[in-house]
Amino acid sequence: MPELIWEGKYDDAGRRVSPPRLSLPFQTVETVNESAQARQRSLSFGDSQSTDWRNRLIWGDNKYVLRSLLEEFAGAVDLVYIDPPFATGQDFSFTTEIPDTDHDFLKQPSVIEQKAYRDTWGKGIDSYLAMMADRLASIYGLLNERGTLYLHLGKSVASAVRLVCDEVFGIANFVDEITWKRSHAHGDTGQGATHFGRVTESILVYGKSQGHYWVPQYADYTEDVLDRDYKYIDKATGERYRLMPVDGPGGAAKGNPYYEFLGVRGYWRYSEETMQELYDAGEIVLSSTGRSLSRKRYLKDAKGTPVTDLWDDVNRISPTSSERVNYATQKPIALLNRIISTSSREGGLVADFFCGSGTTLVAAEQLGRRWIGCDLGRFAVHVSRKRLLDLSDVSPFIVQNLGKYERQLWQEAEFGDSASARTDAYRAFILDLYHSAPVTGYSWLHGLRQGRMVHVGTVDAPVTNGDVKQIVAEFRKAVGTGKDAPSTKGVDILGWDFAFELNEVARQDAEKAGIDLRLVRIPREVLDKRAVEQGDIRFFELAALSVDVKQSRGHVTLKVDDFIIPLDDVPADVQKAVTHWSQWIDYWAVDWDNKDDTFHNEWQSYRTRQSRELRLTTEHVYSEPGEYRVVVKVIDILGNDTTKTISLQVVRGGA
Repeated sequence: MPELIWEGKYDDAGRRVSPPRLSLPFQTVETVNESAQARQRSLSFGDSQSTDWRNRLIWGDNKYVLRSLLEEFAGAVDLVYIDPPFATGQDFSFTTEIPDTDHDFLKQPSVIEQKAYRDTWGKGIDSYLAMMADRLASIYGLLNERGTLYLHLGKSVASAVRLVCDEVFGIANFVDEITWKRSHAHGDTGQGATHFGRVTESILVYGKSQGHYWVPQYADYTEDVLDRDYKYIDKATGERYRLMPVDGPGGAAKGNPYYEFLGVRGYWRYSEETMQELYDAGEIVLSSTGRSLSRKRYLKDAKGTPVTDLWDDVNRISPTSSERVNYATQKPIALLNRIISTSSREGGLVADFFCGSGTTLVAAEQLGRRWIGCDLGRFAVHVSRKRLLDLSDVSPFIVQNLGKYERQLWQEAEFGDSASARTDAYRAFILDLYHSAPVTGYSWLHGLRQGRMVHVGTVDAPVTNGDVKQIVAEFRKAVGTGKDAPSTKGVDILGWDFAFELNEVARQDAEKAGIDLRLVRIPREVLDKRAVEQGDIRFFELAALSVDVKQSRGHVTLKVDDFIIPLDDVPADVQKAVTHWSQWIDYWAVDWDNKDDTFHNEWQSYRTRQSRELRLTTEHVYSEPGEYRVVVKVIDILGNDTTKTISLQVVRGGA
């Protein structure tokens, strides 16, 4: 069999390069629509022992996510639909609207998304095929024996990727190549064009085996078909029908019965008894010549026209469509409805590892399937979450990432096996990216930048209020002592993650000590060597959230009364268009009784294209007295999240 070769498929010794096997544990960062009972079981026994299924929305690189899912889901997935990047330049960008204005702007991909794009297309078709071969191998392992893959591709890569699929799935398990006519006209056919208008895309279909699950689909009849085939009207009922033959093709050789009915003798499809029952029901018709019989087949009993591999009846999402969420690669829900209905059973597990705006997940939810979705883009995960929340009675789902485990893997690979040397090298690396000089003689202070001290958080734990107290205490001792002493009363705390309550509490504690504290997130982009080499790393200070709390016994009212975000990533004209701080907020949610665990989304308000209004106030009534920990989460229009923790003492429940 001819073989497709791409750079990196084999090593220098001629051996096939296999992706490394690894399994990183997932971190659950949010639960949505989970019952109090299920939450308590999770707290008591841990997620790994919970028997309640929860759908999964995962933020992360599917290279790691797919391999990590194999441990739990090998052979468990019914259907995978993926829509990988087409090299269109739109794969990771998104348009964000500024509420209450006519402004919007195209948010360019983050550096980590740019890395994924470079990894995919940096060496042209070679790197694209290497990326696809890696993902397809994991997808094959996840599918069960009746499972099916739908792979959505642009015409420019479909033929090459089909050969990769043949290697992974086997030529015998090729099912079909669907041509989707996504639009009826195109802007690339005007004067000077050198090709026909490109209005179609390909969807390759492969089964895990030749016994893949399959339910034929039917499309509604067109008016032409109705006028041609269902041209008769039943006078008694007014229903449309067509006439179907009742003679038995094959005659005696096929065992068809021979008898006379209504004066017509011949071989028939039905027994004489059945024929009489049909006649009594008004379904047998004698022709005007009296020489032949037919049976009425009513339109109401017809399934429709069988769907072929040319899908020209599923339209793209128009600019005015109610489905539209301003996500460049969004696919219509009808497309995924057809795919999921064809190749998965109710209650089956559907997955999409380039889930984008979440269309697959929404369709799976509406059709009663379980689902797993994954995307590298933070904004994609946010859009998917909002679309799911828009569904009535959405099934419980969790938002996950690989968090510290991915960073630990990176740290070990970059800085060696020795724990102490690895920590020192890691801190020096981050300090260099932050343009700060290392300092010695301290435990909690690691660098100096423009007169401000710098702390570098570890890869495997969030910065906590306890950490901040230690940093502040050491800073006060460091003032004015030696060459590495700070020249200003400022401290920058760099961290990958921050404890829920930190932003507000830490700033207050620092202010009491007369210290200007800045909390700065270490961007995930530092994991990308090429981004580092190109100097593409940018650090951003955390946003500041203010929430007003009013309490009367067990009745609590929360009001978001201020929100400030760093403006480094926002164009100047957009900044000028914003006249009120609330325009930066796209979504906010509340966990009314956080147990120092995962954020539990119990109430939320968010903007949609249909409604740009955002409630800034919410209420809750506690039925039992006690101490409660309330966590508020805000997501801004760029997809970044900020949290605030509030402690409440409820003396007696009720209003």
